[in-house]
Amino acid sequence: MTNIPEIRPGQSIELLKELHILTRDGKLNQDSRRKLKQVYHLYNFIEPLLNEVVKDPEKQFSLVDHGAGKSYLGFIIYDLFFKALKRGEIYGIETREELVKKSEDLSKRLHFERMKFLNLSVEESITSQKLPQQVDIVTALHACDTATDDAIKFALEKKARFVVLVPCCQAEVASVLRKNKGKNLGKSVLTEIWRHPIHTREFGSQITNVLRCLELESHGYQVTVTELIGWEHSMKNELIVAQFKDLPKEHPRRRLESLLNELNLEDLKFRFLE
Repeated sequence: MTNIPEIRPGQSIELLKELHILTRDGKLNQDSRRKLKQVYHLYNFIEPLLNEVVKDPEKQFSLVDHGAGKSYLGFIIYDLFFKALKRGEIYGIETREELVKKSEDLSKRLHFERMKFLNLSVEESITSQKLPQQVDIVTALHACDTATDDAIKFALEKKARFVVLVPCCQAEVASVLRKNKGKNLGKSVLTEIWRHPIHTREFGSQITNVLRCLELESHGYQVTVTELIGWEHSMKNELIVAQFKDLPKEHPRRRLESLLNELNLEDLKFRFLE
């Protein structure tokens, strides 16, 4: 370990091997060195948020990771932050039962006692009694289609202080744009932005994230959008970080409603305005 300066003190070597960041003989090749750099880069966005929620030494706190997959993110956060702190819980929400079981087995082997894994959809988790009534941080990295929107609703329901999203593909908005394209062409020249199918898909993805930001702002969150530089596993490289500050809600709500009306996306008011 001392011969690998990139690895931080106290990190679990067994975990890094399980995540294929270290080879089975404990070495770091060029590919895994790049992967480790990506992990740290992502963690660096989340660590300041964790530091905010742990300022009260008596407070228990929780992080919920939606669409957790192999719980790659949850394990790294636990190893680098929760393990030494000895309080707080991480919940991994995942629909694939076999991945939930593997994560449970790994957490037991590593003695990561305050990690919990639930075989639920994001939507199901909103009403599940297995999760706390209030959570501090909600993450959803590459949660496909409307799962990111469900994660936002979960965060709003649970009054999360922070929301961290790396949105993935979302076809719902594009399908409504496509459905209304014919009647829109004669109404507004702006329809040219999504007239061609490839533009419909790309513009649909772009406007979806704009609507998500406005939705969060309409509930009092301060929203920052940036690029998740160095995360090369996906072309979806947009990072949305929201912090609840109880900001004025009416103006962003009006802007959100106006945008849905302007683009003939009224069918989706249930998604972004409820």
